[in-house]
Formats: sequence, C-alpha cells, structure tokens
Amino acid sequence: MSESPVLLNKHEVERLLTYDDLIPRLESVMGKFSKRDSSEIIQPVRSVVPIQQHSGFLGVMPAYLANEGILCTKIVTFYQRAEGSSLPSTQATVLLFHPEHGHVTAIMDGEAITAKRTAAVSAISAKLFKPALSEVLCILGSGQQARSHYDVFTKLFKFKEVTSMKTGNTSKSFKTCFCVCDPVLYTLQVRVWSRRKEMAQRFVNDLQDPVTVCSSVKEAVIGADVIVTATGASQPILFGEWVKPGAHIAAVGACRPDWRELDDVLMREAVVYVDSREGATAESGDIILSGVCITFHQYNIADLGHHRHTYSTPKSLFSQAEVFAELGEVLNGSFPARREKTTVFKSLGMGIQDAVSAKLVLEKWNSEH
Repeated sequence: MSESPVLLNKHEVERLLTYDDLIPRLESVMGKFSKRDSSEIIQPVRSVVPIQQHSGFLGVMPAYLANEGILCTKIVTFYQRAEGSSLPSTQATVLLFHPEHGHVTAIMDGEAITAKRTAAVSAISAKLFKPALSEVLCILGSGQQARSHYDVFTKLFKFKEVTSMKTGNTSKSFKTCFCVCDPVLYTLQVRVWSRRKEMAQRFVNDLQDPVTVCSSVKEAVIGADVIVTATGASQPILFGEWVKPGAHIAAVGACRPDWRELDDVLMREAVVYVDSREGATAESGDIILSGVCITFHQYNIADLGHHRHTYSTPKSLFSQAEVFAELGEVLNGSFPARREKTTVFKSLGMGIQDAVSAKLVLEKWNSEH
C-alpha cells in the first residue's frame, strides 16, 4: 500500500522554493520543451472550464517529464473579481504522482509555485531581452504576481535612477553628463501602478526599498526599460506609443483568448516571444486579437506523442508582425535574442514549469526529513 502523500502549505512551499535553484531548472525544461521531443515531455495545452455564473474559470495543467520521472498536474481557479473584493483572483493546488505506480506523492499549495515560477520565467526573459543598460523597472499591478516579480527582478538586476547630489537633477539615462565636482547617487528606481491606488500604496508599504506609486499607466511606463504587466485587465492598458524603443515587456496577465493587456501597436511593432506557440494560439488574447502571425518555421509539432504534424503559417495572411520564437528556442540557441529591439515576452504559464517547481520543493522537503 502506498504511503500517505506529503502535504505542504504555502509557507513551506515559499520557504523551500528559491530562485537560485529554480531558475536553472526552468531554463533547462523550457529548452527541452522547445525541441518537441514527445518521448521526453508531454504537455497538452491547459484545459479550461468556464464558471460563467461567477465570472471564473477552472484550469487543469498536466505534464509528464519521462526522463526526470515527474508526473504532475496543477488545478487552478481564476476569477474576475469585483472592485474592492477581498477574495483572491487566483487559487491553485499542485499534485505530484508516482509515475510508475500512479499514486499521489505530494499535495502542495499552488499559489506560491505559480507566483515564483512565473516571475522566474519573466526574469529569464529579461536576462535575455532587456536593454544592456536598464535603469527603470515598471510593474503594472499590485497583487501576488507583482510582488514575486519585484522580488526576483530586484534580486537579479539593478535598476537605478541617477541623481546629481549637488543639483538635485534626475536623469533617465546614464549618458547624461555630470560635472566632475558633483557626487552621483544611485538609487533604486522602480515604479508601480495599480487600478486602485490604495492597493499600489499597500504594495509599496510592504517593501523595504523606495518605490514610486504612479497615478496612471502612462506616467509609470514612460522611459521605463523593463515593464511587467501583471493585471486582471481584459482590455489593453499598455499602449505602444508610450513604450520606450528597446524596452522589454514581460506580459503575464490576460490569460484568456478574449482578454488583453497590450494594444495592437505594441504587439505589431515589438519582437514577440512566447513560452509555447500552441498555448499562445489557443489562450492569449494579446496574440489572437492583435492579428499577430504565429510562425512555426516548418517545425514538427508533437500531438500528444502519437502523431507528428508540420505547421507553416504564411506571413502574408496577417500583418507584418509575428511571434518570433519561444523562450526555449532562444535558450537552445535556435533563435537570437533581439535585445536591440523592443521585445514582448507573452507568458501564459506551462504545466512543465509547475512540474519542475513541485519536484524541487519535494526534493528539498525530503532532504530535511
């Protein structure tokens, strides 16, 4: 008879799941996914059940990583909450199974896994695509994803505003010249916007570092080098005309085909990367509704490991924009990181990300017991 599954709450998952250990595993598994070897990784697109009466959805995200012996699924609910609601918009539970025997080996909180693995993947995208000199980070949103992105981005990258202590002038570029006699102070430069300003202020109050609360999206993003969109928006809130040329956008909200955070101008002018082409075509309103072309470059795409199909999408059927590559393809070296261009990484989340995160948590728990 199988042993009882390990039960891990949110506090335990947050403690055990560290970015230093998580990021290399995510880079590895996303690279493997983009090779489309169905004997190694099976991950169907997320199954979603609408809960129309309550403006919500139930999602199921299974994944099997044969070589690593990981069989996992995440069950997640996400809702469009009324303004002022104290209820969370997203809740999740992750299950790990014994791949040979089939029994559940662990049940753990999925909110912490979702928050940390999403932010970690965004950080991977920023490492690849952000401008070499990135001074200003902008976060749109004030929920759990906003906090996890703040934590990992400020851990891995240094965003700085340059201030002349003598004159008090602020520069938005390291190219600004200062008098030799002026000492220069480098301070953390992070801007936050939320639809409800009091939520943005609460977000800032929980942090130790100075963060600027902005009254509008435009104010927050003008001149920003890296922009994270982590909102519950269903209509575009970020417009291309506001975005600094060469900026990098990590877009993690709008996970339904009729929801959007980014406007057509931004989606068509930027170099667009995704975590999964199949997920993007099925779930991303930012991709689907902007008319962006998904180019499969004559790749063989595995259909749940049983058949292989070749997809090719003529660019001429759409606007000149396209999904340029998956993040894993860049990690593999199959496609370049167009750091010199304005870039968008559209993140929808993947079952394989949950799977390697959960396995890491369980390994660390087992090492302590």
